[in-house]
Amino acid sequence: MTVDTTVAKHATPVRGLINDWRPEDPAYWEQTGKRVATRNLAISIPALLLAFCVWVLFSVVSINLPRIGYAFTTDQLFWLVALPSLSGATLRIFYSFVIPIFGGRRWTAISTASLLLPTLWLGFAVQNAATPFWMFVCIAILCGFGGANFSSSMSNISFFFPKQRQGMALGLNAGLGNVGVSVSQLVIPLVITMGVFGTLGGGPQTLAESGGSLFLQNAGFIWVPAIAAAAVAAWFGMHDLSSARSSFAEQAVIFRRKHNWLMCWLYVGTFGSYIGFSAGFPLLVKSQFPDVNPMTYAFIGPLLGALMRSVGGSLADRVGGARLTFWVFALMIGAVLGVLHFLPSHGVGGNFYGFFASFLVLFVLSGIGNGSTFRMIPVIFRTLHDRLSASSDADGKAASRHQAGIESAAVVGFSGAIGAYGGFFIPKSYGSSIALTGSPDMALYGFIAFYITCLAVTWWWYYRRGAETPC
Repeated sequence: MTVDTTVAKHATPVRGLINDWRPEDPAYWEQTGKRVATRNLAISIPALLLAFCVWVLFSVVSINLPRIGYAFTTDQLFWLVALPSLSGATLRIFYSFVIPIFGGRRWTAISTASLLLPTLWLGFAVQNAATPFWMFVCIAILCGFGGANFSSSMSNISFFFPKQRQGMALGLNAGLGNVGVSVSQLVIPLVITMGVFGTLGGGPQTLAESGGSLFLQNAGFIWVPAIAAAAVAAWFGMHDLSSARSSFAEQAVIFRRKHNWLMCWLYVGTFGSYIGFSAGFPLLVKSQFPDVNPMTYAFIGPLLGALMRSVGGSLADRVGGARLTFWVFALMIGAVLGVLHFLPSHGVGGNFYGFFASFLVLFVLSGIGNGSTFRMIPVIFRTLHDRLSASSDADGKAASRHQAGIESAAVVGFSGAIGAYGGFFIPKSYGSSIALTGSPDMALYGFIAFYITCLAVTWWWYYRRGAETPC
């Protein structure tokens, strides 16, 4: 007697693999789907939070390297702040497409475990006073693994929830994951002042200016136990979905979609601003207001921005994603003008509290914009595929809706990749502007010009009366 190997294969239990996944079926969702989806989301959030913690390590570390004797220039320090975003954004392009190929459980576990590389290396590197700049460059590039995890994480979670719940799920995953920026900027300044791991963590470094001590290795070591635990939890607790499997070719159709590139541009303006301002703010404060301790304030803006992401998604549900995004960019232009107004001129004058308040407005607006732009993506692609399948039969419409889901997930990941380049350009723009002109003004005027283009794109394609794809 012969055995149908296909049936046998699907009948054989496989760890973490779900072959029957129907989140759009209300009965299935209530009985099985909701529990499984919530479990995967609950593991995904802390893993993504840790990824963001690692991604912005150098926003704090770079300030402290000169304090323990490393003679790096201001421009070199801004390079260390910017490089994790450059590598993270580039890796996100690849990470955007891996979930349907490798599976969410496997990839989340592996990508989370990869964060051990930069954290352990940094912990050992700062204990050697002879560590060269190029080695810190390598560590900063590896910190980009943390930024890359966002694209795969968001793509993965989008497959677990029905369409009407995706906004909430993606908002929680992204919003609470983004909190990792604030956690990193709040925790690291505390743990580097004490020997958290005793002799196991190594001895302190001597402060050049005061003769005191600093345990800068803890900036890396402090995350190691949590990263290991999160990787194990992902491997044993999450699931792979066979229904989410697709080839790169099936996903690559987004490169022919105009709206993919338009949303990438807008996401540079929202998320790119958020991560760029988060990474560059401490060193910018240190360079412009030398008497202010930037780490006293640095975590507040990223925290507000992360929390406002879910608010942006909810507001977009009520007033429309395009309308909200349009006004976000309009107000961000005003906030940058506020930053320019309160900056010192060639080291003279300036008002830190006005400067800080203007930046808080930028963080809040970028957080709202993160939520509103991500809310636009599934609406745009559902509308597009509804139009393409308008004359199809029921099976054709169902296939079109499935493809819309595949493309939306790919665009969510890919736009996150392109948007993350803002995390490189913003700190590097500060460094270049200061090196060339002595102030960051030139960079800030550049940001205004870019926001004007985002305003125009949003209005023309999505917001105006008669727009091609209103959303």
